[in-house]
Amino acid sequence: MRGGRVAVVGGSIAGCAIASAAARAGADEVVVLERTSGQLADRGVGLCIHNDRAVELRATGVLAPDIATHRLTRRRWLVRDGEARTGRVIWDQPFPFHSYHWGLLWRGLRAATPAAVVHRQGAAVESVRGYADRAEVRLTDGSLERFDLVVGADGYRSVVREAVCPGVRPSYAGYVCWRGSYPADRLAALGTPADGGTDWPVTDTVTIGIPGGSCVIYRIPGPDGPMVNWVFYAAPPETGLRLDDPTSFPPGEVIGELADQLAWLAQHRLPPYWAGVIGLTPPERTSVQPIYDLETGLTVAERLLLAGDAASVVRPHNTSGAAKALQDATAFEVAWRQADSWSDLLSAYQAARGTTGRDLVALARRLGSAQAERTPDWSAMTESDMAAWWREQLDGMADIGGQALGHVRSGASEAELRSEAPG
Repeated sequence: MRGGRVAVVGGSIAGCAIASAAARAGADEVVVLERTSGQLADRGVGLCIHNDRAVELRATGVLAPDIATHRLTRRRWLVRDGEARTGRVIWDQPFPFHSYHWGLLWRGLRAATPAAVVHRQGAAVESVRGYADRAEVRLTDGSLERFDLVVGADGYRSVVREAVCPGVRPSYAGYVCWRGSYPADRLAALGTPADGGTDWPVTDTVTIGIPGGSCVIYRIPGPDGPMVNWVFYAAPPETGLRLDDPTSFPPGEVIGELADQLAWLAQHRLPPYWAGVIGLTPPERTSVQPIYDLETGLTVAERLLLAGDAASVVRPHNTSGAAKALQDATAFEVAWRQADSWSDLLSAYQAARGTTGRDLVALARRLGSAQAERTPDWSAMTESDMAAWWREQLDGMADIGGQALGHVRSGASEAELRSEAPG
C-alpha cells in the first residue's frame, strides 16, 4: 500500500519513530503535531535498552547506530549495613543493557526523520475522531484537519487513546519515583578510594533495597560527557498532594517539603556514599514522577492507531519503555508494507502489538510489588535468596527489557554491541 496523509500526534520518541516508519513505508504526507513549542531534547533522564533488543532495532533501521550509548554489564544489589560507606552487596546480577540519555536519543531519532516529514511545533490537539474512510483532528485553535490515518504517540495522557478506548485512564500505583541526573565529574566531590571514596565501575548498575522501595543508579551518556542517572522508588511524599490523576513534578519543582522528603530518604535509607551520590543532584535536575499504569484492549479503531505510552503505560521496572515504542514503529512499518488497505494495516498492527502492552503491564506490576510495594527484608536476603526471589518474579513472564521481535534476528553477541556503541 502506498500513498495517504498521516498525522502523528506527539513528537517524542514514539512519534519520531512512527513518523519515519510511515514515510519509509510510502505515505504521501506525514505531519507530526507536537503541542510543545520548545525543544523536547532538554529532558535529561536516562533509560536503558536490552542488548538483544538494540541489535534487533538497529537491524530494522528504526534505531540509528550512531546514537550515543553507555554499556552496562552487571547490577549489584546492595543494602545499608551499619556505617559501611557503600553498603553490603547481596547479589551480583548480569545486566546486559546499554543506557541512553533521553534527549540524545530523541535528537538522534529526530535527525533520522526523512526530510519529507513535516513537524509542527505548538500544534496542540483537542480531540480526534475516526471514521470508516478518514480521521479528523481538531486543534485547540479550533481548526479541523482530515487525514487518512491518525497515530496517537502522545504519551500517558493521550488524546487519541480517548477516541480509541473511551474512559480508559492511567491508574496510580500508590508510590512514586524520584529522578535525577548530573555530570559524572561531580562524583569527585565524594572522594577517591585513597581518601575514603569508592571505585564504582562505569559498567555497573547499582540497586539499593530499602524498606518499601529501592534506588537504581547508573551512568548514561550526556551532551558533554558521562552522567549519573538515578531513580528512587518510595512511598509518596507526605505533602497532601493529589496523585490519583496523572501528574508529575518536573525538574525545578522539587522544592520545600518535596526536597526535604528526598533528603531524608537518602540520609536514612541509603548507605552513606550513595546518599552522597543523590545529594549531588542540583534542584533543577531533580523531579518526582508518581507511578501509573494502563492497559488497553485495543490499539486501533477506525483510522486510528496507538503507539508507545499512548497504547499502554508500563511502570519503569521492566526497563522496556523505549524498546517497546521503537518496536511499535517497526511493527507499524511491517504492517503497512504488507497491507493492501487501511483496514489491513490496522488489523495487522493490532495482531502484532495488541497483547504486548498487557504483557508488559502485568510483569511491571509484579516487579513493582516486589521492589516498591511489598519489599522483602533486604538485609536478610542471601545471594541464593535473591536469585530465587528474582525467578519468582519472572515465573511465567518474559524477562525484563521487553519481548523479542519475531521477524528480525536476535541474540547478538556482546562483542557486536561493544563494537557498535561507545562505552
